[in-house]
Amino acid sequence: MEERVPSGSHRLVVNNRKGGAMTGVTDVIAFDMNEVLLETELGMLMIKGKDLHVNKLNLEKGEVDIDGTIDSLTYSEVSDYSKKGESLIKRLFS
Repeated sequence: MEERVPSGSHRLVVNNRKGGAMTGVTDVIAFDMNEVLLETELGMLMIKGKDLHVNKLNLEKGEVDIDGTIDSLTYSEVSDYSKKGESLIKRLFS
């Protein structure tokens, strides 16, 4: 199995579960008030919570700031979300 070597760095800071700042973000796949799905240097990051808002987004610098109540953070491999022949919605909720 080939190990994925990140080309940059990834940092995640959560402030009292009321928001957070991330670096090393390469893409925003989807977001709404309850979920934000980000592609980072180290894999996919699913953030779940309530009243989530993307306040700052700078993909050139790889920075994202999120406000709202954060309930969970889950990392997975990018390949888990790139299965051919499946819709984005099916991949997000499978």
